[in-house]
Amino acid sequence: MHISKVDLNLFIVFEAIYAEGSITRASLKMSLTQPAISHALNRLRQLFDDPLFERQGHVMTPTPLARSIIEPVRRSLRGFEVTLNGAARFDAASSERSFSLALRDVLEASVLPPLMAGVARAAPAVTLNTLQVSRRELESELAAGTLDAAIDILLPLSNDIRRTQLAGDKTVVLVRRGHPLVKRRALTLDTYLQLEHIQTSSRRRGPGLEDVELSRQGLQRRIRLRCQHYFAACRVVAETDLALTMPEGLARIVNQQFNNQLLPFPLDMPALDIYLYWHTSVDNDPANLWLREQILAAMAIS
Repeated sequence: MHISKVDLNLFIVFEAIYAEGSITRASLKMSLTQPAISHALNRLRQLFDDPLFERQGHVMTPTPLARSIIEPVRRSLRGFEVTLNGAARFDAASSERSFSLALRDVLEASVLPPLMAGVARAAPAVTLNTLQVSRRELESELAAGTLDAAIDILLPLSNDIRRTQLAGDKTVVLVRRGHPLVKRRALTLDTYLQLEHIQTSSRRRGPGLEDVELSRQGLQRRIRLRCQHYFAACRVVAETDLALTMPEGLARIVNQQFNNQLLPFPLDMPALDIYLYWHTSVDNDPANLWLREQILAAMAIS
């Protein structure tokens, strides 16, 4: 079938239904009526001779064929968008573009201040939205263009996703000043294991990187508190005898008002490397290239 005989708007509808899992939500996303979305879906079903989506409760579940074509469709749609947007030079000074950046909340405090300072100087009307995206959905969001870029740890993504290393960070241990077990500016492994610890994680369960490193040595620490945010954890450290293990860069920011001691982690541990990710389709997109340059510059001074 020649492409001239196909309405390419049908594939935009297809991607919206796939992403939203609902005809209702897809219609809201595209500002179209539900009958219009249903009509487009029926045309696609005839085109592929496949139902593409099957209703299971309130969710439209993709068929095996729909799963097999979603990534090529997303790459093609993104390519069209980049071609249209890249036809003109990106002028940061006058642009009113809004960028979406996937960024774990643990990185916001260190990444956003220098990044927004640079963006504000170069592009006064550009806005930035940071989102926390499931790592399982990161590649599809970059492919669909719902994300312009992402910053995260090293992830097993396909060759369609480009990446460059941003930074490495040491691991440190925080304890309150005057802690009865930590009397010097050093922390032995024996003392570390005697302490009771805070683990900070957005997950409900599972070990931290420091626990993985300890387990390699056949060691285990005692977790007394598991919480979600480092700011709260730093305050608990300041008011108790609990210890907190975390990245050094963020520790120096969050700990400023608490004045806890920062001590080296008592085991050799690989640096906590983070990476900038983007989809191959936007390699040469002027706007995305500008955003990546801003991020790289900000991370160089953070």
